[in-house]
Amino acid sequence: MKVVIIGGVAGGATAAARIRRLDEQAQIVVFERSGYISYANCGLPYYIGDVITDPEELTLQTPENFFRRFRVDMKVHHEVTAIRPDKKTVSVRDLVTGKEFEESYDKLILSPGAKPAQPRLPGTDVDKLFTLRTVEDTFRIKEYINRNHPRSAVIAGGGFIGLELAENLRELGMEVTIVQRPGQLMNPFDRDMASFIHGTMRRHGVKLMLGYTVEGFEEKGNGVDVLLKGEPPLHGDMVILAIGVVPDTRLAKEAGLELGIKGSIVVNDRMETSVPDIYAAGDAVQVKHFVTGADTLISLAGPANKQGRIIADNICGGDSRYLGSQGSSVIKVFDMTAAVTGINETNAGKAGLKTDTVILSPMSHAGYYPGGRVMTMKVVFEKETYRLLGAQIVGYEGVDKRIDVLAAAIHAGMKATELKDLDLAYAPPYSSAKDPVNMAGFMIDNIAEGMLKQWHLQDEAKLPRDGSVTLLDVRTAGEYAGGHMEGFRNIPVDELRERLEEIDSDKPVYVICQSGLRSYIAVRILEGSGFTAYNFSGGFRLYDAVMNDRRLVETAADCGMDKAEASV
Repeated sequence: MKVVIIGGVAGGATAAARIRRLDEQAQIVVFERSGYISYANCGLPYYIGDVITDPEELTLQTPENFFRRFRVDMKVHHEVTAIRPDKKTVSVRDLVTGKEFEESYDKLILSPGAKPAQPRLPGTDVDKLFTLRTVEDTFRIKEYINRNHPRSAVIAGGGFIGLELAENLRELGMEVTIVQRPGQLMNPFDRDMASFIHGTMRRHGVKLMLGYTVEGFEEKGNGVDVLLKGEPPLHGDMVILAIGVVPDTRLAKEAGLELGIKGSIVVNDRMETSVPDIYAAGDAVQVKHFVTGADTLISLAGPANKQGRIIADNICGGDSRYLGSQGSSVIKVFDMTAAVTGINETNAGKAGLKTDTVILSPMSHAGYYPGGRVMTMKVVFEKETYRLLGAQIVGYEGVDKRIDVLAAAIHAGMKATELKDLDLAYAPPYSSAKDPVNMAGFMIDNIAEGMLKQWHLQDEAKLPRDGSVTLLDVRTAGEYAGGHMEGFRNIPVDELRERLEEIDSDKPVYVICQSGLRSYIAVRILEGSGFTAYNFSGGFRLYDAVMNDRRLVETAADCGMDKAEASV
């Protein structure tokens, strides 16, 4: 059996190694357009920022090492120019010599990945405008920085690559501005949780220009002007486009394979394309979302590796199936960690799901052990069924392990109420006896049992201020004086039992505290005394972060180019 693989890195290299482990006699040939068959593409921004200083650290395998270990013929600097399914051949060009030849196959694997989205805008060909996809792109950016010592950079786009580049360029001492049309960074997060990411970026000196439309680029002086719709140009010594990626599927289209979202390759759960004996994996393929079952694109290394393994199993006579992508991911944002899995509240609503959420602010480990820090956790679940749909966490230590527990729970089909039953490891330096994941489960179980009624951030503007309801802030007098919601009166929770006569028992009571814990205790006191009470999900800490972020974005929108400065 002869297997030809187009593209290395995650999907292609994984498939090649797995096929060899399953079939010692198979002939395996990999064609890779770049000079690197397996590299740490997630580490590229950190090489630019001097966190990774040895370029060889980016290369996970060389063609020589791969051949010695697996007897796989790795041909770098070879571009496949056409696929001919009727002949079961591919046309190949050696990019070094210019030689062209045909290569036959019994099985063909497509792992071309995705390419940076290139907007059809004037000026995208200027020298000081870069994209980041390959090791070669990384070296090009790094060489430009080392040679020209730019003092400022504009990054168009605020996804994973945009944020990682912003951090690393900022650590090099550069002035960094992120500009994009969406009103928030990191779309996998809901806007309320993204507010914490925005705050961290601003605190570290990154300027945010959210809600702007880029209309083109012009080389100006020693740098580039980013042309903005309805605004003066934004100047930077260099510009990096990080507005997302699109599947690199020209070959698949020309070969007549069925295509899906954004031209992605349609595959079944065995990763088979619409053409017999052709498989596809990685960022170029359309997958099913594990939570919603909808067709989607999810460009992450973990799914690509799994898909490569599944293809190898099936080529070698097995029957492996890809169950779908959950979008589990984590990002370092300076000193903060942000992580997500499943779907957020916004996308759940768009999918027609009726949802509820809990937002809590637990410590990363036992409060009495030094060094604990607060994280903010949002868990999304389906009303009535309590099916666990997704989670988002922003914080510091311990964020990654909690998101992984929640990702596993979603994959296992657990109900959100069952999070309370998980037996999780505890020692004071690492967690609390009631782990944050358990705490989320306790809260959701209280909702299911009717012990907890909530109100949410989106309800705040609708709350009547005419005295028909009681608005109650149960923090300390000092906390209340430092800032509170309009119309809320202050009775600290520890004084509440003695002051119940001050509250009209015929009116519903909407309660808030700093994080949601004290207000929950207050709700139980009120409910136990005959009141109807609702607890604010997330507490004043969440409200304050979201409102400050909204003010910075909206105020800046009225200030022209002062907008960037206002968001620092």
